Amino acid sequence: MHCPYCENKETNVLESRILPLGEGMRRRRECKKCGKRFTTYEKVANLDLKVVKKSGAVEEFDREKVMRGIKKACWKRPVTDEQMTALVDDIELKLLNRKTTKIPSCDIGKMILSRLKRLDDVAYLRFASVYLEFETAADFAKLITKLD
Repeated sequence: MHCPYCENKETNVLESRILPLGEGMRRRRECKKCGKRFTTYEKVANLDLKVVKKSGAVEEFDREKVMRGIKKACWKRPVTDEQMTALVDDIELKLLNRKTTKIPSCDIGKMILSRLKRLDDVAYLRFASVYLEFETAADFAKLITKLD
């Protein structure tokens, strides 16, 4: 680990804590050269997930892209950042536990929809309008009647 202040490679670990839900490790470190302290976070990265788009194109799974879509749907709604992060964490965990590493994008969309429906009706409708490609107000009306 490099010190972010002086780039020295030698550091001492002062404290280690497991992050909530066991998703990684938080370490408090001290540089042996300059003596400054800093925190590092370690998380297991799985770079194998691929998303198969409607067009057939394949791209890397991008957690931040999923988060951006959820944030747009939840904009100005009473949904906290923690709730959105937990939603993305849950989806990512489910995807990582699948037998295959190639995930159809429609599966991810369905997972987001089902979780948003439980979280906030308006956010659910916003996301659904894009994901399900609504073209008219009647499309909204049909989905709203299903919510009741």
